Amino acid sequence: MINILLVDDHELVRTGISKILNEVKGFKVINECETGEEAIKFCRKTEPDVILMDMDMPGMGGLEATKKILRFAPDAKVIVLTVHTEEPFPTKVMQIGAAGYLTKGTAPNEMVNAIRAVNSGQRYLPAKIAQQMALSKFKSAEESPLKTLSDRELQIMLMITRGEKVTDISEDLHLSTKTINSYRYRMFEKLDVSNDVELTHLAIRHGMINTEKL
Repeated sequence: MINILLVDDHELVRTGISKILNEVKGFKVINECETGEEAIKFCRKTEPDVILMDMDMPGMGGLEATKKILRFAPDAKVIVLTVHTEEPFPTKVMQIGAAGYLTKGTAPNEMVNAIRAVNSGQRYLPAKIAQQMALSKFKSAEESPLKTLSDRELQIMLMITRGEKVTDISEDLHLSTKTINSYRYRMFEKLDVSNDVELTHLAIRHGMINTEKL
C-alpha cells in the first residue's frame, strides 16, 4: 500500500485528487492538508510514502514546506504539483530535493505513474518539462531573469505577487519585516523593477501567475 499525503489549499482540488487516487489499487490518501505548515506538522508525527505538494498556498508555500520536511525527513518523496510550467520553477524544485514535478494539467494516469515511480526510488519529470530543463541550460541568464533569484527570493516573490503584505510574509516565514524588505529590494534590483506592481507584471510575463485566477 502506498500511503499518500495530499497538500493543497483548495478543497475542491483535494477532493478530486483524493477520489482519483483512492480508487487506484494499492493507493491510499491518509491525510489532506491545506497549508505547508500543516503538512510539516503531520510529517513530524507520521511518515507518508509520497507527498503531493502544491507550490502556491497561503503561508510559507510548498517550496519552503518541502525544504523543511526534507531537513528532518531526507528520504521523504515529495512530488510538487503546480500550475507553473516555465523555468526556473522545475529546476528550483528538483534542486531542493523533490522527487517529482507535475503540473495541474497532468492526466490522472500520469499522476498515478509518477507516484509509483517516486515510491520505487526514481525521480519523475514529464517529458515536456524534462526537455525544457535540458534546453534551458543552453540559454543565457538574460533570457530568464527569474533564474537570478535565490530560493528565498523566489519564495517571497511568489508571496508578494499573491498580494500578501510584508507583515504577513514576515510572520509566515518567521523573519523580521526588515529582512523581508531587504529581500524585496534585492529582487527589485536584480529584476530591474521599482515596485510591487512592476514585479507582478514581470511575474505574469514569465508565467509565475495563473492569469485565469485574476
